[in-house]
Amino acid sequence: MPIAEDPEPHPTSDSPNGSGADDPFDRLVLDDEFVKAATIKERSGRSRVLAARWKRQPPPESQPWRPPTELRRRRFGRKRKTVSPWGVERRRSRDWQTPLFVVLAGALVVAGLNVDRLHGWYTSNVADGPTEAPETAVPTAAPPTLAPDTPTADHPWAGSPAAVWPSGADAIVLPQAQAVGVFDQDEVAAQLKTVKDFLVAANLDPKTLAGGTPQAALDLLGGKSREEAEDGLAHPGGTSDPSDWASRFNPRTAIPAGDVVKLQGRTSFEADGKDGMVVHTDYTFVYAVLPGPDAGKLTPSPSQDPAPSGLAAGATPGAEPAVWTGAVSGSTEVTREIVRRVIDFRFYDPAKYDVEPGKLNFSHTNSYFGNSLCGVHDGWLEPDFPVVTSDGTEPRDGGTMDPYNRSKPLPDGTGKCGTVTRT
Repeated sequence: MPIAEDPEPHPTSDSPNGSGADDPFDRLVLDDEFVKAATIKERSGRSRVLAARWKRQPPPESQPWRPPTELRRRRFGRKRKTVSPWGVERRRSRDWQTPLFVVLAGALVVAGLNVDRLHGWYTSNVADGPTEAPETAVPTAAPPTLAPDTPTADHPWAGSPAAVWPSGADAIVLPQAQAVGVFDQDEVAAQLKTVKDFLVAANLDPKTLAGGTPQAALDLLGGKSREEAEDGLAHPGGTSDPSDWASRFNPRTAIPAGDVVKLQGRTSFEADGKDGMVVHTDYTFVYAVLPGPDAGKLTPSPSQDPAPSGLAAGATPGAEPAVWTGAVSGSTEVTREIVRRVIDFRFYDPAKYDVEPGKLNFSHTNSYFGNSLCGVHDGWLEPDFPVVTSDGTEPRDGGTMDPYNRSKPLPDGTGKCGTVTRT
């Protein structure tokens, strides 16, 4: 009886039951002689692939077939190039590492020979770069105190918290406009842009900083605000001083150390309760300046506070312009003037008030000047350079103030002189 591992015997003609037929493969031997005697031979896989490819795209007759390993020399080159079986050149992988290493090695050598210049580049382009975002709310504390460092013309922000503040017009970021009072969203957006244009023209324009007339800022003012601003420029004094809204340095006493102005602050807006709108701006501008030929030789007139101090706050009624006594300052050190301006602009309902479209109107202004000569109201910002020393006789009843601290509101101008804790 057959078992599962044993195959059943194949039935033949000699089987007991007499069924079946002779198996033609029963006595077949698959040896070499049998294989060589085969009349049909199967082609290889490569032969079939090439036949199918050449059937669609026959190889060019002008370029005979070459083996894959054949190398052909360039006519004017030293290296030989590899070609494919169809005569197509095979691209070599270029050696890009060696030139890169040579360049890096050369850069390291140059850097090693110019360590001081490399440090200066880093300080001016990285360490002094804007890394702090503009304000979106009132800060909770003053900026940290940095290690003392002497500012120079190459590094004017050394040792100043403003080194990481943003700079230029991009630092004035406007809030998202929305309908307020009688003004729709587009009108509010246009008014906010006008406010920014004024702040830029009055506080950042290089021509204005160098002592020029802030004409672009004047052109954005309307009505009484423009009249008072023009009168202050023509006749600066304690009651009307253009430095309350524009930053201008007298080239005889102070020269801006470059075009970069650091600033930090914010802009907001709200309804005024009379179908109009009020835009609030609160910005601290930091200017780096070099002494001019007459720096340190400004003498206040008898009607002004008698001596310079670190802080000039507000305006003194009745003050007369200062007078100059000449002489050239011997200081080459850069100093910084820190100006914080809180200015509100009012936009009236044109249906109720006679207004000029697209013009600004001052609603409230308040400015504090850190490291500025006290009691001087000549229409310019007058920095207190290190060469200017005090004999200790002037009144300093204004207390002390950190000009970089934006976590506290500005007090109302009192006309008193104080001292800044840092510049």
